[in-house]
Amino acid sequence: MKLLLDFFPILLFFGAFKLYDIYTATGVLMAATVLQMGIVWFNDRRLAPMQKATLVLILLFGSLTLLLHDDRFIKWKPTVLYGAMALALAVALWGFKKNFLKMLLGAQLELPAQIWGRLNVAWIAYCVFMAAINGYVAAYFSTEDWVNFKLWGYVFPIVFLVAQGIYISPHLKSDKPVA
Repeated sequence: MKLLLDFFPILLFFGAFKLYDIYTATGVLMAATVLQMGIVWFNDRRLAPMQKATLVLILLFGSLTLLLHDDRFIKWKPTVLYGAMALALAVALWGFKKNFLKMLLGAQLELPAQIWGRLNVAWIAYCVFMAAINGYVAAYFSTEDWVNFKLWGYVFPIVFLVAQGIYISPHLKSDKPVA
């Protein structure tokens, strides 16, 4: 159910674009994201910082897209989001010597410090890659190609998350008692 909720806005965006246009799709994306975050807040009584940032950026860039009738704003939103994430992770790690991933997930995952450090660097690299590839597609391809990329480009986060899971699995402590 959570996976469906995560993909709900992008699927509606894609459908609205195919049936109508980028401006209708942008409005649908904005409404679907507000609904999605409302459901998350209702269930969890909180929104994670990433969810808040996503919501604000979708509403900001979506509003600019609709008000100025310029699709470049919605197309560049992912680049701004991923770039900001990479910058925040990098500044926290190398500027303040804080591992933001460990701060966020340390209560759920017990990993060696070295693994947390590698994960943080991997997330920085992943965010830079995603910002760059979205920026490239937004700048050099048609809006239709960009929308198709947004839908089929979900292979990148899926591959990244699976690879991350494979990488950390040997380092997770088992809950099973040793016999």
